[in-house]
Amino acid sequence: MKNLFKRLGIDLGTANSLVWEVGKGIVLSEPTVVAVSAEDRKVLAVGKEAKTMLGKTPGYIEATRPMKEGVIADYEVTEAMLRYFLQKVMGKGWFFKPEVMICVPAGVTQVEQRAVLEATLSAGAKNAYLIDEPLAAAIGALIPVASSSGNMIVDIGGGAAEAAVIALGGVVVHKSVRVAGDKIDEMISNQLRKRHNLIVGEQTAEEVKIKIGSAIADQKEKKMEVNGRDSIYGLPKTVNLSSKEVHDMIQEPLGQILGAIKGVLEETPPELISDIIEKGIVLSGGTSQLSNFDKYITREIGVVAHVAEEPQLCVVKGTGVAMENLDLYRRVLR
Repeated sequence: MKNLFKRLGIDLGTANSLVWEVGKGIVLSEPTVVAVSAEDRKVLAVGKEAKTMLGKTPGYIEATRPMKEGVIADYEVTEAMLRYFLQKVMGKGWFFKPEVMICVPAGVTQVEQRAVLEATLSAGAKNAYLIDEPLAAAIGALIPVASSSGNMIVDIGGGAAEAAVIALGGVVVHKSVRVAGDKIDEMISNQLRKRHNLIVGEQTAEEVKIKIGSAIADQKEKKMEVNGRDSIYGLPKTVNLSSKEVHDMIQEPLGQILGAIKGVLEETPPELISDIIEKGIVLSGGTSQLSNFDKYITREIGVVAHVAEEPQLCVVKGTGVAMENLDLYRRVLR
């Protein structure tokens, strides 16, 4: 009877959403994109299917990202998306409502917190719990969060970057900037328009970041052909872009993420700082996979930074572990 009551951990990310089922592991991974009809806001497609529509939809369809900078930007669409995810995981005609834990940025407001809880319950959850994203990322990265010694985690996703020092099972100091993968893509897109009069969509900008983007200029320069529209003549245009140029383009958002890390270290008690110097900084989240990002942090901070194993899965794994051991983590839940 017990396994009829499913317990789920959800990483509701700005770029991708993941669902972890206790006892099974990851059961769903979809882009956080929803296509709705422009007229009545009826949901037409969710996830992978909706992502293929980004920037290509006719006038009567809108493909949107309902999460912006790590928080809910469109409540109704987020609720519909959550319902779709739950239905996909639970199967047809589910009778027993699941218990759900969702991670939220450590810096969320009460209003943003309530929006996530209400959307989760309206989508069909029996109970909903919230856990701080840096704590979930640390649990998922196999950091011994309950120990008295300090550990530092920097989680860089699509919408927000969060730096936190964790000790005795809780977040001691944290800083959050709503700058991460999406802002890097946006910067590439803006700079292409400014420097080359080239207009590109967000998927092309993301592809540039993944293929030739680097936090530290590579010794060996890479090149990539980028197709888009000429902003002056409105005609198709191709630009040959170098990795050195992309490196220059993305320095501003990287500097803002670095600022959050420095801000946390400035406020961390000296006893915990010595632990962090000894153990280093753990990086998680999809954007931590940006080429040379760990080397960039190490160079700028002077403390060794390393990327966790499967960084994009740390948050959902940690949320799943916390859901599985609810009594153990109950005091740190929101």
